[in-house]
Amino acid sequence: MKGPAGSRSGFWNMLRGGGVPSAVASVFGGQSAHQMAFIRSLSREQRRPEALITPLNELETVVFDLETTGFNCQKGDEILSFGAVKMRGGEVLEDETFYTLVNPRIDIPPHITDLTGITPAMVEDAPSLIEGLHDFMAFIGHSVLIAHASAHDKAFLNTALWKTSKAHLTHRVIDTMMIAKLLDPTRSGYGLDELLVEEGIEIKERHHALGDSLMTAKLWGGYMERVRESQISTLGDLYAHLSHT
Repeated sequence: MKGPAGSRSGFWNMLRGGGVPSAVASVFGGQSAHQMAFIRSLSREQRRPEALITPLNELETVVFDLETTGFNCQKGDEILSFGAVKMRGGEVLEDETFYTLVNPRIDIPPHITDLTGITPAMVEDAPSLIEGLHDFMAFIGHSVLIAHASAHDKAFLNTALWKTSKAHLTHRVIDTMMIAKLLDPTRSGYGLDELLVEEGIEIKERHHALGDSLMTAKLWGGYMERVRESQISTLGDLYAHLSHT
C-alpha cells in the first residue's frame, strides 16, 4: 500500500491527465481543481481533421476578443474581460454570446480604463481568472476560433491557460486581419476600425470585448463570401492560401 508521498504523486498524475475524482478534488480545492481538469481536457485533441474539409458556409466558429491591462502578458499584464459570439457559416448568432469581467488582481492603468471603460470597482467582485477562463472555454467548446490581429489574444490566452492549468491553446484560429491582407494585399493598414468603416459596419462599443467580437463577426461574414468567390471553399483551402501571403 502506498504511503502519503505515493498518494500525492498519484493525485498529480490524475490532475495532469485531466481526471480528478470529485472526492479528491474536494480535498485539494474543489472547484478550482475541477476547472483546471476541464480546461486541460478541452485543450487536448482540439485540431480535428474534419474541420479542414468542412465547407466555410457550414463551419461552426466562435469570434472572440479580450480586454487586458496592457499589451505584454510576459511582463505581468492580465486579462480584464472575455467576449465571444458564435457563428454558423457567415451567420452571426447574436443570441449566443458570452461576456465576463475578470478580476486581474493588479492595478488597472488609467489609460486602460479610459480605453475600455473598465474601472477597478467593476472588477473588484468579478470572477477569478480561472473561473472566467473555464466559462470561456466551456462556451467555445471545440469550435474554430476567429479574432482580429489574433497574436495578442492568443498570447494572453496561452499565458492564462498555462498559469491556471498548465495547458495550451490548441484550437484552430482564423485571423480576420490576415484575411483582409489576402483579399487586398496592397492596403496601407489593416486596423479593425478602418476595415469596419470600409465594409460599412457600424462601430459601437469599441474596445468592449463583446462589442468588438460582434463587429469582427460581421467583418468575417462579409469576408467569407469574398473568400468563397475566390474558389476557397474549406478551412483547409483557406489555410493553404494564407500560407502563401
